[in-house]
Amino acid sequence: MRGYTMSKDDYQARLRRIEGQVRGLQRMVDEDTYCIDILTQIAAVTKALQSVGLGLLNEHVNHCVMTAASGADPDEARNLIDEATRAYARFVRS
Repeated sequence: MRGYTMSKDDYQARLRRIEGQVRGLQRMVDEDTYCIDILTQIAAVTKALQSVGLGLLNEHVNHCVMTAASGADPDEARNLIDEATRAYARFVRS
């Protein structure tokens, strides 16, 4: 089971809203909307995606990493911690 399984419906709903926002951005460009208005909407989409990403990262650490850390295999726990750290580093660079 994935760490986000219990919140899967919430994540899917949020991602569908983001998808709608992106379609709205496409319409804005098609309709020659003022640049600043498009940039404002891009910032909103970016924040929404960051929120989803942080939630997934939090659930990964609190479920997958915690499960491995409490288990019998310290190497697996270390690998998952390293993986989470690399994922966080990629996330903050974006």
